[in-house]
Amino acid sequence: MRQGKRAALEWPGSRADASRRLSGMTTMAPPVERRRPTPTPGAPETSAVRSMFDRIAPRYDLLNHVLSGGIDALWRRRAVAALGARPGARVLDLCTGTADLLVAWLRRDAAGQGLGLDLSAAMLGRAAAKLSRAGVRARAGLAAGDAQELPLRGGSFDGALVGFGIRNVGDPRRALAEVLRVLRPGGRLVVLEFSMPPGIRGRLYRAYSRHVLPRIGAWISGDGGAYDYLPASIARFATPAEFRASMEAAGFVAVRARALTGGIVTLYEGERP
Repeated sequence: MRQGKRAALEWPGSRADASRRLSGMTTMAPPVERRRPTPTPGAPETSAVRSMFDRIAPRYDLLNHVLSGGIDALWRRRAVAALGARPGARVLDLCTGTADLLVAWLRRDAAGQGLGLDLSAAMLGRAAAKLSRAGVRARAGLAAGDAQELPLRGGSFDGALVGFGIRNVGDPRRALAEVLRVLRPGGRLVVLEFSMPPGIRGRLYRAYSRHVLPRIGAWISGDGGAYDYLPASIARFATPAEFRASMEAAGFVAVRARALTGGIVTLYEGERP
């Protein structure tokens, strides 16, 4: 990881934050690319991930709900409950997308603050609108940035959440080390990620993800490549045991993993010592 001076983002309402705001969000991302690249499953390139999510942002929420049968809301509630942050805590939502997980956290804690960070400017634009509709925009910041080099001060968050985004990071271990750096001692990280269930469930899920999911995704989003990438990225991502080991290698303690919905999703928890 490169060492040196970092540009640290400010919290909503500060003078520095006000000077950096543009259209309701702080942005540090380079311009959106005009090509249509698709990331490499298992080794996603940052520029390709950004481009892909910029393209699918308009239909992203609809597809999440359709493809999960609406159970994605339950997964997010489980993640927020597992965070166990104190009232009024500051929480980082990494790979925030359209901020569903950030909204869930802010609704749970009426005094809490949150920062959502993502590569995609198009996703963050939709996140800003969603936070406003939910009535929590005043307590939320949004920033464009890379999970592998967070533009944040060390020890500035009480907790961190990642919802279905860690497998889209080129070097997940580097991102985990960055999350550890920005957490305060005792701060918790909770990660939701897709996984491959065992047995007959796994065979059925693989058939669905290979043959049904890409067709629905392509039909609704108009981007077949993005929804070919999704199941391939799940298949190539670390197993629950491997990802637990990565969290421990990054320095997290009390690491554990819980299977949700028969193992289709795994909820990971860890703590900064």
